[in-house]
Amino acid sequence: MRKHLGRSALAAALAATLVAGAALPAAAGARRDDRLQVAVDDLHGLGITGVHGITRVDGAVTRARAGVGDLERGTPVPLDGHFRMGSNTKTFVSVVVLQLVGEGRLSLDDTVERWLPGVVAGNGNDGRRITVRQLLQHTSGIYNYTRDIAALGTPEGYLAHRFDHYDARDIVALAMKHEPGFAPGTQWDYSNTNYILAGMIIERVTGRTWATEVRARILRPLGLRGTSAPGDRPSVPRPYAKGYQQWEPGGALIDTTLFNPTVADAAGSLVTTPTDLARFWQALQRGRLLKPGQMAQLHETVLADTFQDYIPGARYGLGIMFIPNRCGGYWSHGGDVPGVSTANGVSPDGDRVAVLALSTQLADADAADAVSRRTFRLMDDVICD
Repeated sequence: MRKHLGRSALAAALAATLVAGAALPAAAGARRDDRLQVAVDDLHGLGITGVHGITRVDGAVTRARAGVGDLERGTPVPLDGHFRMGSNTKTFVSVVVLQLVGEGRLSLDDTVERWLPGVVAGNGNDGRRITVRQLLQHTSGIYNYTRDIAALGTPEGYLAHRFDHYDARDIVALAMKHEPGFAPGTQWDYSNTNYILAGMIIERVTGRTWATEVRARILRPLGLRGTSAPGDRPSVPRPYAKGYQQWEPGGALIDTTLFNPTVADAAGSLVTTPTDLARFWQALQRGRLLKPGQMAQLHETVLADTFQDYIPGARYGLGIMFIPNRCGGYWSHGGDVPGVSTANGVSPDGDRVAVLALSTQLADADAADAVSRRTFRLMDDVICD
């Protein structure tokens, strides 16, 4: 999750001086697709300790992996292991909210104050002026609380606070100590606080936690058995690759596999596998989760103002991002927590999808840029074929 949870999986990379692990072949029964294997090999060569992923292209499934899942033991990356999806959680939460909209249980134009009276207040924050839509679209102006989380900022902070429990209301209270960045609806800027509030609204509307609603409405209907909301559980289900974070260029790699994911809550705490995440994206784009009216709302985008230097032309819908490319564009939502990133892309019709899990993040800007370019190229190749 770090300072900007979900800024993108593409921001994760490592210096190429790490111990190398041999690339491993795709699983038996999966069609070999050189694009994916070459991509994961390249990413490992750029310094990512372990990479694994999946593509589904017009019915053909390919899985690939490269590198190691544990630097000390040198064990291989699991071919379809579990990983923390980070901010891709937001897409799941947005789908639940839109399902509730389709059921007539709330409106995107409802104010935050209507559902959470008194929660967004103080220092210029006013829940009476912010709508549910603005939360989901990051146009609320509310401060991003993760900038104030010690466990995300330094290795010392991580080691001292990685097992701390966070309540959603306490997280929002952190954000309320700051003035909003802009008046609601006037600009766009990514803030994890928006989705903490969205999770709280789901609970107020349904009487059940956002995680319970995600399980009932998405995971069970789609059979996503490898995806879960861990609550306070600091470990990741086996099999998994360890995550490694580098906080300063040239600094040590810190094993960040274990931490209490309540710090991310509805903004980024879900655990998944590449196969499950690919199935989710395809089901979403094929209309299996939302009615046509809510699909249209999901895809109503605004320019992602503060991402333009990073992803030119990127636009943000409701918990989903549109990324233009040489054949039009695709839908996506990256995610990152300390040491782990995910990158993904799905075609508008849902017939083509790619998911990557990267188990290292580093502070070197040049390496991160190289990883970004390589990951974008894979998504373009898969979507445009």
